[in-house]
Amino acid sequence: MLDINFIEANQKEVVKRLNSRNADYTSDVHKIVELNHQRKLILIDVEKLKSDRNNLSKTIGELVRAKKNDEVESIKTRVGKINQAITRYDEQLKEVNYLLDRFLRTIPNLPDAEIKVGIDENDNQEIRRWGDEKKKEQTVPHWEIATKLNLVDFDLGAKLSGSRFVVYTNQGAKMVRALADLLIQSHTNHDYQEMFVPVIVNQELMYGTGQLPKFAEDAYITGNQYLIPTAEVPLTNIHANEILDLKTLPKKYVAFSQCFRQEAGSAGRDTKGLIRLHQFNKVELVKIVEQKNSVQELELLVEDAQLILELFDLPYRVVELCTGDLGFSATKTYDLEVWFPSQNKYREISSCSNCGDFQARNMMIRYKDDNNETKLAHTLNGSGVAIDRLIAAILENYYDGEKLVLPAKLQPYFNGEKFLK
Repeated sequence: MLDINFIEANQKEVVKRLNSRNADYTSDVHKIVELNHQRKLILIDVEKLKSDRNNLSKTIGELVRAKKNDEVESIKTRVGKINQAITRYDEQLKEVNYLLDRFLRTIPNLPDAEIKVGIDENDNQEIRRWGDEKKKEQTVPHWEIATKLNLVDFDLGAKLSGSRFVVYTNQGAKMVRALADLLIQSHTNHDYQEMFVPVIVNQELMYGTGQLPKFAEDAYITGNQYLIPTAEVPLTNIHANEILDLKTLPKKYVAFSQCFRQEAGSAGRDTKGLIRLHQFNKVELVKIVEQKNSVQELELLVEDAQLILELFDLPYRVVELCTGDLGFSATKTYDLEVWFPSQNKYREISSCSNCGDFQARNMMIRYKDDNNETKLAHTLNGSGVAIDRLIAAILENYYDGEKLVLPAKLQPYFNGEKFLK
């Protein structure tokens, strides 16, 4: 959530930067400023009435001591009317606060002033590449390889749960476990604390990270709770409503979890294979940091995700998202895209974002700085990485037409075998 005081003091700048997201937030920002003005006026009136009530209450005491009962009753009547007015104002204030909160929760984070203004992914800016995407000429898509090698049963997934669900079988199931272990090992070696979190969370956690209300149609709901779309949700909320010791920052967490998304906005896209599933596996990275360090911490976060792709010698590129492609809670994002030979293109496998204090304001994650001043923390998150997409990339980059050449790091998990066929 954005700071209402910042919005009010910088209304034109806020509208300009929000509208660079390829949407028009002008009227919403104006409404927020108007509601905040109403809120302030109500508070002024209520404070004036409470001051009058307090003064009258003191007068009542003086009149009682002076035994002027007639005047006491008159003043009590005035106090009663003031109390009724305060009650009416309190109801108005409650309604204004509700509307203000509702509007604020629909406003995304401000894009970093330095990133490129653009419409969609076509305007994203490539930062760098690693590896040689031309070393492997592969025309067989990963889903055909997975089926041929009996690693994934797509039909069984559909039978059990419907479209975009899969069942990993035999060596495929082992590969999911092996990759989760390898990824967690890599990140814990870089000082991330491993957590194993619930996949069902309360509604306020989803609001805290900005998944609600924006992505409500993508969420799976069970009762009054939600299946997590990413482990970012529980991990970032670990320190909700806390004031952290500066010496403990940065907080760095990693978790392997299953994730759940309805993918309501992606009808017809990636209907085959492992790219866009309703239930998927992911290793997530979350950082909670001091404000002044978040820019540097984002770069380090990207490096941690890159190491995974380099671990498997997979060609990739890093792109900086333009304003129009930026996620709701992010102020700046780098996507890591891995090479898929059969498609002759790079596909996203990790998205690393700096959310500034946007999420921390929702969750009230704070810390004491060197001057003992309480400040909102900055939060960052990134995939480290999406395991199903990693499997798809390994299949396409390591299949030789007959068998899968196992990456060296995976071989110990398969009793030293060098191939799957």
